[in-house]
Amino acid sequence: MKMNDQWWKKSVVYQIYPRSFMDSNGDGIGDLQGIIQKLDYLKLLGVDVIWLSPVYDSPNDDNGYDIRNYQAIMKEFGTMDEFDQLLSEIHKRDMKLIMDLVVNHTSDEHEWFVESKKSKDNPYRDYYIWREKPNNWGSVFSGSAWEHDETTNEYYLHLFSKKQPDLNWENPKLREAVYQMMRFWLDKGIDGFRMDVINFISKHPELPDGAKDEGQSFGDGSPYFMNGPRIHEFLHEMNQEVLSKYPAMTVGEMPGASPDDAISYTDPNRKEVNMIFTFEHMDLDSAPGGKWNLKPLHLPDLKENLTKWQTALHNKGWNSLYWNNHDQPRIVSRFGNDQEYRVESAKMLAACLHFMQGTPYIYQGEEIGMTNVKFEKLEDYRDIETMNMYKERIALGYSHEEIMNSIYVKGRDNARTPMQWDRSANGGFTTGTPWINVNPRYDEINVEAAVEDHHSIFYFYQKLIALRKEMDIIIEGDFKLLLRESSEIFAYERNWKDEQLIVVCNFSSAEVVIEDEELLKKMQGSEPVISNYDAGNKSILRPYEAVVLKV
Repeated sequence: MKMNDQWWKKSVVYQIYPRSFMDSNGDGIGDLQGIIQKLDYLKLLGVDVIWLSPVYDSPNDDNGYDIRNYQAIMKEFGTMDEFDQLLSEIHKRDMKLIMDLVVNHTSDEHEWFVESKKSKDNPYRDYYIWREKPNNWGSVFSGSAWEHDETTNEYYLHLFSKKQPDLNWENPKLREAVYQMMRFWLDKGIDGFRMDVINFISKHPELPDGAKDEGQSFGDGSPYFMNGPRIHEFLHEMNQEVLSKYPAMTVGEMPGASPDDAISYTDPNRKEVNMIFTFEHMDLDSAPGGKWNLKPLHLPDLKENLTKWQTALHNKGWNSLYWNNHDQPRIVSRFGNDQEYRVESAKMLAACLHFMQGTPYIYQGEEIGMTNVKFEKLEDYRDIETMNMYKERIALGYSHEEIMNSIYVKGRDNARTPMQWDRSANGGFTTGTPWINVNPRYDEINVEAAVEDHHSIFYFYQKLIALRKEMDIIIEGDFKLLLRESSEIFAYERNWKDEQLIVVCNFSSAEVVIEDEELLKKMQGSEPVISNYDAGNKSILRPYEAVVLKV
């Protein structure tokens, strides 16, 4: 495969969460025309690919990840004609568009499921997973993963919301229906797919009970649906039947995938997907018991994890690189400092990630340093996962304050507050009432202010994106971790042919002296590539300083 067939290796992807990006008609909900209005902004930033979170027709139980009709646009977002206009305008600007592919489950209002639950002998019955008796699996969104349906007195599986029944990928008719839908969008001219929890689609046929700790209500079914027995067969078939016939980019969201799994999924010779999203580095600030149990990040853990992925996939597969998305809190509030060092730490985190090997993903607002939000009232939150967790934890005896603190740190709505465009009401997102409140820091943190300030986080991201296109070492080089034991500094080398880059990042709010003589010697004899501070003493890193040097 030639490099131009692997265009996604030099690309930088920008994720748009349409509901929160830009509202063009004052109804408080972002829409397709709003995205069209802001394409020149994304072109200025320099991104190559836009990933659009779901815009399909949906009852919106899980903000569009519960799809009622795969080949229609949600009315709140616009029409199919407007989608075609958006795609055309993106391509006019030499950018590409990838769509969310959500085929582990549908909405319970999808016509397939409406038919499936009518009778046990309905032609669509086997499009979903039905059982006379449920096993003990728990849902990702709390509670049982099974819902009783009175019409046929059976239970259907839903790994997420009860309004998101899981599809039965064992059924070849279902698979062909999915492939037809994928062809519909690729024939329109879209450039690929981000595949939602795609490694959940193959379930162990016997659906065994999951292990259950004492005091737990439900078992852990993940060993029987993550990276299941036929997953490689299904993905290879999807590639052969659909993806191989288009110049499409694919990234699979794969919770629970290891580097060895990733090599199998992304090895070009296996013809499955181009890259995957791993979750391991996003779980390092969670204590045992799940993401809502908080603990501080221990930097050596992050370094070891990212090094493991960088070295395992080099010359074998391909990494995706991300700090943020619609399911994750804002990285500057999480691993940085969103108060006195917001700008410095946002730039440092960007540099640390963008010089690694893989395709970087920027989530809307990351490029201006948007932060987590602290709404006082639970009613101001919208996320189904957050609401379910709150009810569950109150019942277990947690205090309101404890639960709200977990939401402030880890809730998905941190990423979903509206994009902050300017200092006007609602951050310029809408002239109406926004579907979820705007982060009150919009007066200070907004696109207009960022574009006016040539030292802003925005222009730092713009430079990082440009460097990726100019320096082949970023795409091709190997990765070597330096200062492994340091709990303040994340430093690494990239080597390719006779070139070498050194990336040194201070993850602390204190000045840190570099004492490693070998590293200091290399740094002294090198030329700067990019830094988030003006030139300083190369042996002393200022708070959240990032320095990238060409040796």
